Amino acid sequence: MYDPGQLRTFLAVAQTLSFTQAARRLGLRQSTVSQHVRRLELASGRMLFTRDTHSVELTEDGEAMLGFARTILAAHERAAAFFAGTRLRGRLRFGASEDFVVTRLPEILESFRRENPEVDLELTVGLSGSLHRQLAAGKLDLVLAKRRTGDTHGELVWQSPLVWIGAPWLRLDAEQPVPLIVFPPPGITRARALEALEAGGRPWRIACTSGSLSGLVAAARAGLGVMAHTRGLIPPGLVPVPARAGLPDLGEVDFVLLHGRGRGRAGAQEASDALAAAILGGGDRLHRPVDGL
Repeated sequence: MYDPGQLRTFLAVAQTLSFTQAARRLGLRQSTVSQHVRRLELASGRMLFTRDTHSVELTEDGEAMLGFARTILAAHERAAAFFAGTRLRGRLRFGASEDFVVTRLPEILESFRRENPEVDLELTVGLSGSLHRQLAAGKLDLVLAKRRTGDTHGELVWQSPLVWIGAPWLRLDAEQPVPLIVFPPPGITRARALEALEAGGRPWRIACTSGSLSGLVAAARAGLGVMAHTRGLIPPGLVPVPARAGLPDLGEVDFVLLHGRGRGRAGAQEASDALAAAILGGGDRLHRPVDGL
């Protein structure tokens, strides 16, 4: 009853809430995306989106179609893979920086699981430095993490400036050491913050250390200090520190994909390549935070 191509287009619009972004993601003309949505609305007899020149929103029927579309497409893809004999199998050990886990990465992982139900996906969340070490030790097959700008290892997914952030009401005393909220070593943003302050001759002190991004955000919201963070992923309740505070520039940070030595294991290389392609294809979504962090 429902065309899989139209359902995929519907899902892309529902996830981006933009006909333009959906067209870019799918490699289609925007007019084709609109046509697919209209045909699906005609087939269902319901309006799936409310839209004007400024916004696109799912209707109540659109929310219902969201669940049906995912179920129908998952069944369609499983059937196609079964009869084509091309199903991916095996165990994929994937490591991701916590920065990504609180963005749109779960959507990409969910889609990968639907398309590859026989891949046993193991997710490790941690600091970039720790993930790099586990990858080198052969404990992970694929890693999505930070690297220092200028390094060449890994496949670039996204690059973003680092900025100082803190509570909106926080005021720094120029005569006192800068209170820092940081990940423990070997956090890349921690190292960048300390290097920048040392190079600028600005005294500092560690006000809070946490291995959890949620812990750092809570400390910053409480006004314990400032933290270095990706500009595109500033959590709700925190703002960039004003330039008048005189804090040094932090430069940029790269987010990259790295393949491990476990690519020789049965199924690991194919599964790793498939997930890497899904992440690279959705890289524009990764720097949009989810609500409520």
